[in-house]
Amino acid sequence: MRYIPNSAEERAKMLAEMGVQSIEDFFTSIPAHLRLNKPLNLPPAYAESELIKFFKNLAARNADPNSTTSFLGAGAYNHFRPVIIDTLISRSEFYTTYTPYQPEIAQGTLQAIFEFQTMICLLTGMEVANASMYDGSTALAEAVLMANRINRRKKIIISQAVHPEYRAVLETYLKSTGLTLETAAFSTTGQTSLDGVEVDDQTAAIILQSPNFFGCVEDLALAAEKAHKAGALLISATTEPVSWGLLRSPGDCGADIVVAEGQAFGIAPSYGGPYLGIFASRTQYQRQMPGRLIGQAYDGEGNRGFVITLATREQHIRREKASSNICTNQGLFMLMATIYLTTMGRRGLQEVAMQNLQKASYAAQTISALDGYSLLFTAPLFNEFVVKTPHPAKEVAKKLLQSNIVAGLPLSQYYPDMTHALLVCVTEQNTKAEIDALVAALQ
Repeated sequence: MRYIPNSAEERAKMLAEMGVQSIEDFFTSIPAHLRLNKPLNLPPAYAESELIKFFKNLAARNADPNSTTSFLGAGAYNHFRPVIIDTLISRSEFYTTYTPYQPEIAQGTLQAIFEFQTMICLLTGMEVANASMYDGSTALAEAVLMANRINRRKKIIISQAVHPEYRAVLETYLKSTGLTLETAAFSTTGQTSLDGVEVDDQTAAIILQSPNFFGCVEDLALAAEKAHKAGALLISATTEPVSWGLLRSPGDCGADIVVAEGQAFGIAPSYGGPYLGIFASRTQYQRQMPGRLIGQAYDGEGNRGFVITLATREQHIRREKASSNICTNQGLFMLMATIYLTTMGRRGLQEVAMQNLQKASYAAQTISALDGYSLLFTAPLFNEFVVKTPHPAKEVAKKLLQSNIVAGLPLSQYYPDMTHALLVCVTEQNTKAEIDALVAALQ
């Protein structure tokens, strides 16, 4: 019994030592009618060789960007990952990265976090960034709680064009907080319309995603102006941070808190996670930030070192002063993103972003030229766009799967009235030949 360390004789001896006849004697306090008195409904156990073959066959049924032509985005993106990432993170110094509870012996980890924070500030146009969070959706929820701590207001206005799963996570977070969520609808352009939305002295924050769930670039500056006029904050959310390689940074547009999903920075889609949460804000709000901040300091001899500058968690400060129960950062994925951004550099990220924009624009133009197809929205796009299909989008996507093409995401999954809408994503990984094959398959 390879995975059961105790033999039958040893188990019998332990039971005798405890004065019981069998393991079932430990469960006598549970009424008999509540106990399972038959074996679990499982197939017979496999031998190890059979089990390995079983899982290999099971894995072969999965579809991934290496085995299909994929135009699926919606929060998880197929970007190129430089091979240096896996090489470096596999070094023993990084392979088991964890919370640096003893900073004096974790200088390498702290320096990597410091570099990550610096690059995130440069990309977002913000003044301070934390060591990372679990993922984009929980980072957004923490940003809302932070906004409430800053201005003590209870109303949150969120765009209906924010990723539906992010909105669902936020609703879960806010269930017992007393905070209320109001939705701002999107217009025919695909952008959020704040017309008719009351932004008053009870509003804590306005939340916009740019590019939004439909791939449309939002007017963050206009939203920031409206929020600030009422004394509220603007929270910018991003699921596709590669867009920062071309678009004006959220900070330059007036955002007060910026959150994002960092998966696009060198982290494989991995069938949905785990991922990397990005969180940045203005310096004036840094003491209300969740997670931890890493800073640099100098010893008595002038040598530079790295320290945990701020950790506003109940483990580190008085419970009533804690801003969050976030206990750690995504150390390994933060390191992946740091290596990716360092490897790509400013010009490399700009080039990746430009390829995304150009290829998505080409795909959008060629698909919309097909009979029965058109673009649903008119706002500027980055690497995603919504196609209005002549037949239900689910049927279109199912048909293209027969050609080994993942055409995109049918939006009726999240917006029931959008039955003929398909969200298509094109990244630098998609070739012109693949795009042309998609267009041909749609005809």
